Amino acid sequence: MSAELEEPATGQHSLGLEDQALALAAGRTTSVVAVSSALDRIEASQPTLNAFRVVRRAAALAEAVDADRRLAAGERLPLLGVPIAVKDDVDVTGEPTAFGCPGQFPAKTVDSEVVRRLRAAGAVIVGKTNSPELGQWPFTGGSAFGHTRNPWDRGRTPGGSSGGSAAAVAAGLVPAAIGSDGAGSVRIPAAWTHLVGIKPQRGRISTWPQPEAFHGITVNGPLARTVADAALLFDIVAGNHDGDLHKPPPVTVRDAVGRDPGRLKIALSLRIPFTATPTALHPEIRTAVGRTAHALRKLGHDVTVDDPEYGILLGLNFLPRSLAGVDAWLGQLPDPSLVDPRTRANARTGRLLSGLPLRAARAAEPRMRRRVGAIFDDYDVILAPTTATPPPRVDGLDGIGGVETDKVITAACPYTWPWNILGWPSVNVPAGFTADGVPIGVQLMGHDNAEPLLVSLAAQLETVGRWHEHRPARWW
Repeated sequence: MSAELEEPATGQHSLGLEDQALALAAGRTTSVVAVSSALDRIEASQPTLNAFRVVRRAAALAEAVDADRRLAAGERLPLLGVPIAVKDDVDVTGEPTAFGCPGQFPAKTVDSEVVRRLRAAGAVIVGKTNSPELGQWPFTGGSAFGHTRNPWDRGRTPGGSSGGSAAAVAAGLVPAAIGSDGAGSVRIPAAWTHLVGIKPQRGRISTWPQPEAFHGITVNGPLARTVADAALLFDIVAGNHDGDLHKPPPVTVRDAVGRDPGRLKIALSLRIPFTATPTALHPEIRTAVGRTAHALRKLGHDVTVDDPEYGILLGLNFLPRSLAGVDAWLGQLPDPSLVDPRTRANARTGRLLSGLPLRAARAAEPRMRRRVGAIFDDYDVILAPTTATPPPRVDGLDGIGGVETDKVITAACPYTWPWNILGWPSVNVPAGFTADGVPIGVQLMGHDNAEPLLVSLAAQLETVGRWHEHRPARWW
């Protein structure tokens, strides 16, 4: 059954990222209180929501005590003492990185760059959130941990592969979290849990210790309930490590919140990019995109129905990069025989594609960027669905083979993956609810270095949509 809407509350679980940071800096609460409260919510929710793979109670409380000491001494950092969650595909010192897979994993000895930046801002990492095996599917579940459930309807998936992070934020367990997006894995769960999810430009947020992730298609990105909170987290973790392969010019986005984007030309695109199996846009999502387009027109923007020229080769570009990445990850697992047979099959295919097909795919990217990017000669932003359907049942991938799995995935989520190939930024914003009361979203898609423009436009939509005022009823 879908969760009923709850009015905004005044407890710790209701505070956003900026609000919690301000409360800590002003002495209205302490990090020990904030972190303890988050940990209590996480542990109470685990039997039903199941958002976390690793809960760092002892370590996080020790870090909270230290944060309170620093706050009392007058130290101020953007997130000093604030509890944050990260997806279990990034490294946290002292914790394993299983990335959704079964087995016994060694504790990591060095933080990933994104975690290092969170710690430098004072954040307390309370835990690592669930992901499907190697981030392959837009459902968050697996033999290693079971199903993660959607806070709005526990019979449905929160999406994936950053479903644990999205579920944790949507349920109010933490004010914000880090996910990763290799084919929509930040935007899809954001759409299905009523969140803002930012997929940055490739290289904007470091993936180190990987110079690039999944041959350039996967990026890290923030999930939060408001544009301002997502933008704040974005700015804190943005930046590069010396070893990164991609280093775009720096941008900031928190200062774009509340800034007038000007009158924009926006292409409303409903065309489904190339897929190998039948797909169709759900009528309630079509209606939601239309509502968003109407809101944009009322805000003064020009919205015209038009589509990028995706082309069939764009779809063929995705598989070598994605599946070769699966194969590389599988080779790092302590016991690859324990993973899902579909994972092993994808890795075998990835091995076959990792030579000439992969090199050809990488070489073709500039040509594809020119072809698809031609739409930006006429428009500033593209508005499109984030998913083709509302969130499916939580067990929608259970007990089926690889071909049937691909059919389920492409039927639900055919819209997001092109921007991972092209490396451009995109932002999911909430777009209301279905008649069943579950969230759906739309994405604002831009060209190179467009994150400030997309955030400015998303914040403008938030002033009329006021989606942050709606959250699922508590049930932990």
